[in-house]
Amino acid sequence: MKFEHLIEVNDPMNPLIEPLSHEQLWRGLVLRAESPMLFVPHLDECLIGARDEGGFGRRLRYGELVIEDRVVLHPLRQVRYEVAAQGDISASSLVMTIESPNPESLWVRFEYDDGHDAATDAANAMYDDFRRSAYQESDIDTIRILRELAEQGRLDGLLN
Repeated sequence: MKFEHLIEVNDPMNPLIEPLSHEQLWRGLVLRAESPMLFVPHLDECLIGARDEGGFGRRLRYGELVIEDRVVLHPLRQVRYEVAAQGDISASSLVMTIESPNPESLWVRFEYDDGHDAATDAANAMYDDFRRSAYQESDIDTIRILRELAEQGRLDGLLN
């Protein structure tokens, strides 16, 4: 299943929404990668592994399920999560890209790829509809949480 959608972060036509800066949005997306328990309710543990100039590895535990992934950072532009095939889990990815079509507006494009081929996607079509909906709700929650963190001043400071 390949799935993507956009979430508007700053809407210049809506004065009721406090805009985030590009830097605050970036810090928030990095925070989601470094401290996912703030964003993912059923995550029991996240251990950050070795860091290098391009990102870092993580070990995520959901009860008995353990997933290892790699976070690739393209500063101020994109956070990419890469899950290698492991056990019953196929290779997959999630890419969050900051888009700014004009100086007043900010969007995040979320792109999911579960690594399955077209035949598997066809067989899983009903389940994939539920997954798309769950991904979209999770991404809306991510932006909501980023807004709350920004209001608290937790996204201000040095760039990551």
